[in-house]
Amino acid sequence: MLAQTNGAKEDDVVDFNQMRLPSLIDHIIARHHICTRNEMVRLTALLAKVVSVHGDNHPELRQVSSLFERLCADLTPHMFKEEQILFPYIVKLEHAVVHKWGVPFARFRKVNYPVGMMTAEHETAGQILREIRKATSDYLVPADVCISYQTLYQALEAFEHDLHQHIHLENNILFPRAIELEEMITV
Repeated sequence: MLAQTNGAKEDDVVDFNQMRLPSLIDHIIARHHICTRNEMVRLTALLAKVVSVHGDNHPELRQVSSLFERLCADLTPHMFKEEQILFPYIVKLEHAVVHKWGVPFARFRKVNYPVGMMTAEHETAGQILREIRKATSDYLVPADVCISYQTLYQALEAFEHDLHQHIHLENNILFPRAIELEEMITV
């Protein structure tokens, strides 16, 4: 599948299916994990500001704030587990296939175990994003609000879009290819 990264020119299209897995992992971390961490900090502060100013007139903001807090609480350890456990193992898998080595050591039996956990956590994140979208009426900015409120909704929608792209790269490209690599070694 062809995908375009945010900030890229219209003609800068990357075929993520053709990337070596270490390069794809580097892309996911540099483009998505770092962006996600930075945006979680920025949006948490912006949400607090907007809730303090508009929370009484727009009670849905308190729900959005609570949902976003839950999303951040889920994503922080999720990305840590990917970066510290799963991604390094996938890199070792690719090296094992290239060099015709055996299956690398892992604390789990097969890669599909942590992949299943990560995929389930992605589903949870997707559900929280759907709840945020519903609470904001599809990020519809009320007429009586300030620029910070408008900025918040635009940023939340951009965050959602980026997180969907991030999850797509992992669930539909990285994880299936990692499972396939491991199967090549164990056959």
